[in-house]
Amino acid sequence: MKRMHIHIAVEDLNDSIRFYSAMFGNIEPMVLKSDYCKWELTDPAVNFAISQRGAKPGVDHIGIQVETDAELVEMNARFSAAELPVQTQTDTTCCYARSNKSWTIDPQGVAWETFRTLDAAPVYGQSHEQSQPSAACCTPTASVGSCT
Repeated sequence: MKRMHIHIAVEDLNDSIRFYSAMFGNIEPMVLKSDYCKWELTDPAVNFAISQRGAKPGVDHIGIQVETDAELVEMNARFSAAELPVQTQTDTTCCYARSNKSWTIDPQGVAWETFRTLDAAPVYGQSHEQSQPSAACCTPTASVGSCT
């Protein structure tokens, strides 16, 4: 099963947690940190994350979360078929998770990722490919495009 992923940068994490928990039917986040939280919902099927880490408020990136290596290969092929540059990250730590992922930027400049979560991580993380330390760890580097 594939799950839509949406990550939004917010100004006030607590206000946003109250809002989104209520909007999702009083469902509490499954991951709750001082600067980040995430809901994995089944109705609608979405991995919805918010963070307060210095990024401009608004949509940070969108993606497709997959459950298997075969689904990740399929999604990477879809990214390639879109004829846009793709950046692949293997065993990277981001958003309190260890993942394999790929990134691209759509024609409007929106960052898209596809990823398979391998395990939880004790830190938010910073991808080694990240060129701008102040940006969210999950943002692709300038070689793929700019999403800010």
